[in-house]
Amino acid sequence: MENKTFIRWAKISLVLIYLVIIAGATVRMTGSGMGCPDWPKCFGYYIPPTQIEELLWEPYHDYEKGQVIIKDSKLKVANKDFTSNEMYQPSNWDEYTKHDYAEFNPYHTWVEYINRLCGALAGFACFILFVLSIISVAFFKAKPKLIVWSAIVLFLLGFNAWLGATVVFSVLNPVKITTHMIAALLNVAALLYLIYIAKDKHTHQIKYDKTFYIFTWVAMLFSLIQIGLGTQVRQFIDVQTRSGITDVSVWLANPDITFYIHRTFSFVIFFVNLYLFLRNKRLNLGNNKINWIMLLLLLEIFTGILMYYIHFPFGTQATHLVLAAVMYGLQFAIILETRKNNLKSHFQ
Repeated sequence: MENKTFIRWAKISLVLIYLVIIAGATVRMTGSGMGCPDWPKCFGYYIPPTQIEELLWEPYHDYEKGQVIIKDSKLKVANKDFTSNEMYQPSNWDEYTKHDYAEFNPYHTWVEYINRLCGALAGFACFILFVLSIISVAFFKAKPKLIVWSAIVLFLLGFNAWLGATVVFSVLNPVKITTHMIAALLNVAALLYLIYIAKDKHTHQIKYDKTFYIFTWVAMLFSLIQIGLGTQVRQFIDVQTRSGITDVSVWLANPDITFYIHRTFSFVIFFVNLYLFLRNKRLNLGNNKINWIMLLLLLEIFTGILMYYIHFPFGTQATHLVLAAVMYGLQFAIILETRKNNLKSHFQ
């Protein structure tokens, strides 16, 4: 028996995961990754400050344990509840030891804070999904593996939240940023599979073609590799911005080898997906999602051209990443639909 409430909530969770990806892309685009230098709080607050004065030490002020201030260009954490005296007392404060980054930019802080709120909202949705999976199995005779995969979805989200913390503690280590992004895409795949197995009927009539199925796997794996390469290109830009280079016209004036690999590999990805598009049309396989993938791919190439030749118009970096993430999701959906027809063909 199909539980429509469960499927609806799984789709809501998928949308929220993509919202987290959009928020994360915005954080990267705006350079706001260290807007909240601690985790899970932000400068020791559940709701972060809006002015630097809130982070400066004050005499005769009430402080709570865990509250953060910036003192002598370092983060200090209150080690107890107390009211400050006329003079600063070092014994009331511990140095923040995760890193030595101690800058406050209200714009960056709130961009990163909204990103974390999106993650918390997605976490709540995935927890509800897990509860619904138990209810579906217990009362609606749903497939027991719904519980297993709902637990996997929840675990992946929690794991990715932990990865987000390690990104902050490492002061935006590029390898950890890439891992953080790939983990989010794995969460997308797990949710798509969960939605797929929750459905009793699959209305899409897609003909099975082994070559199409194999090349869709290749296309999806290529998309993952390309997204990883893209995060490394962004890291090359981040290094320049942190060194004080704010002129976007010179960010890619002398790129490293990763940029050239990323740009060249885009041609490989285009022709693999073009082959799938033409094969689907020639054999009349009935897969309409490949048409959307080609449209997204063209938009992806267009935003890449804008970034390189028109020097990063506002929003193009985030759009570039989100388009790739949506395309990856569609590719995995095609794999699931083709897999279903492949299994059915053995019983016909």
